[in-house]
Amino acid sequence: MTTTAPAEQSVDKTPSGAAHPHPRRRPGRIRRIGLPYLLLLPALLLELLVHLVPMVIGTVMSFKELTQFYIRDWGAAPWSGLDNYKVSVDFDAPVGEALLHSFLVTVAFTLLSVGLCWLIGTAAAVFMQDTFRGRGLLRALFLVPYALPVYAAVITWVFMFQHDNGLVNHVLHDQLHLTDKPSFWLIGDNSFWALLTVSVWKGWPFAFLIVMAGLQNIPGELYEAAALDGAGLWQQIRRITLPSLRPVNQVLLLVLFLWTFNDFNTPYVLFGRSAPEAADLISVHIYQASFVTWNFGTGSAMSVLLLLFLLVVTGVYLLLTTRGRKPADV
Repeated sequence: MTTTAPAEQSVDKTPSGAAHPHPRRRPGRIRRIGLPYLLLLPALLLELLVHLVPMVIGTVMSFKELTQFYIRDWGAAPWSGLDNYKVSVDFDAPVGEALLHSFLVTVAFTLLSVGLCWLIGTAAAVFMQDTFRGRGLLRALFLVPYALPVYAAVITWVFMFQHDNGLVNHVLHDQLHLTDKPSFWLIGDNSFWALLTVSVWKGWPFAFLIVMAGLQNIPGELYEAAALDGAGLWQQIRRITLPSLRPVNQVLLLVLFLWTFNDFNTPYVLFGRSAPEAADLISVHIYQASFVTWNFGTGSAMSVLLLLFLLVVTGVYLLLTTRGRKPADV
């Protein structure tokens, strides 16, 4: 009876202790390297769907003659080339003239709102640096306008600005007698100041929060040394606080500018679909050009022009604020 011996298994002839010429990469190491990218993938996909895809679609729409006749199949709308852009920047025509007026109103509104938010927020943050009883409660109260939902807060202001029974007219006219008669705050020229008031009220707590966080990084020894040298409060703010807060303020002002210039919720809730001429911000103006007049091509062209303007302003601002800054020591 013949028996067959089992096949000999291959034997690794590499000398003991010698390094393998081609080491295998551990599967665990690959998983550790790829895990961060895997966790970022949902956020990247969401960013693509929410921002990039609508941006590309809006840009394509700006080159089409997309009106209410092509709502059902907007892909069938004829190409118009640069006609929508020409109409938007023709400031002698009604459409371009209205867009220019809205742009100027938005610039004035943004500069005033950002300046007042930064000023009030910085003053409140500096004031809160001193220790006193009830400081924590006061800080929490300061953040209430920023924490409230925008719609709930603005609707409250709508009731306060009412002509007949609003709180603003009751205080200014009935209590303080500062006006001859109750004012109309949601129409006419006063609508600009009403919009500015609401914007500053809900925006300055954000500046307060950011500046207050930046003040924590300033050593207290600097203020003690300045006080020993005879520096007053204003000199300490001008010589120590503001220079130390420069990097924080650069980012803060840019964020406030972009948020305020693009703000749509506040004027829309405050005035409705048709804002008064004095408070015709460009965000609401573009909405009216798209969804009220049903001219989506022109509205998309206005949106692209707004995007280009903000990109240019942001680039110039970053170039000016970072020029001359010394690189951080490594």
